[in-house]
Amino acid sequence: MLNRRQKHILLKFFSMFSVVRGYNILVIVIAQYLTANYILAHDLPVRQVLLDINLFLLVLASAATIAGGYIINNFYDSEKDLINKPIKSKLDKLVSQNTKLSFYFVLNFLAVVFASYVAFNAVLFFACYIFAIWLYSHKLKKLPIVGNLVSAILTILPFFAIFMYYKNYETVIFVHATFLFLIISMRELTKDLENIKGDLLQDYHTIPIVYGEKASKIMLTLLSGLTLVPTYLLLYKYKIGYMDFYFYVSIFLLVIFVVILWYSKDKLHYLILHNILKIILLTGVFSILLIDVSVILNRI
Repeated sequence: MLNRRQKHILLKFFSMFSVVRGYNILVIVIAQYLTANYILAHDLPVRQVLLDINLFLLVLASAATIAGGYIINNFYDSEKDLINKPIKSKLDKLVSQNTKLSFYFVLNFLAVVFASYVAFNAVLFFACYIFAIWLYSHKLKKLPIVGNLVSAILTILPFFAIFMYYKNYETVIFVHATFLFLIISMRELTKDLENIKGDLLQDYHTIPIVYGEKASKIMLTLLSGLTLVPTYLLLYKYKIGYMDFYFYVSIFLLVIFVVILWYSKDKLHYLILHNILKIILLTGVFSILLIDVSVILNRI
């Protein structure tokens, strides 16, 4: 049995884990390694990629920066989250704001230290990344369209760090990135619809608030239509192995998404839509393994 002090420490741990969204960071770390192994460095042995200390340090720097980003975002959104996410907000408040900020600075410092062992360019990249996250959390996220675009870009930047490390400029990589960017953009706009009540009360000028829910639904429909362009290219112009099943399923899920979207009226509906996009993103991470099973087996 845990005593009172141990229970308190455990609750603090779960609170901090919730603030930094440890589950999201774990998925991003896995995605970075899978991307490195089977897309960016597909011509290298798996063992060589997995044991690459520079890649490991870049992934650690990314994880630390993203965790710090979640902390500073939580810091600025604390009042809004009381309305939009009351249960999570109560858990997050078990850790004081001063403690969160201390962790924020420590994590950012560690990110720069990790990057410094790779290259000076890596230090510059993560310094700019850290600043961009702060600027987004402090100012840009309250702006319509700009906030959504910046958020989507910040989400894919950790993969850009790995991309620059391997310097692989194959066209198929940019097509994959375009599909990812579009889905993430849809998720950000769906989150705005889901959180419209708290955003309105906290004077956030998001797309649904400035242009209305109907305009937001039209934009989401157009974005879902645009995903067909990279999907078509990946299915019929490039060899992606069994990953084609993922894109067929994604098309099916996006059709369901659009249908539900135009019948959506409240937070629960938008939460369902948000979860559909999460499923597309999460399954996309693990479907990377299906790109070319024979090549994967030969590289082990």
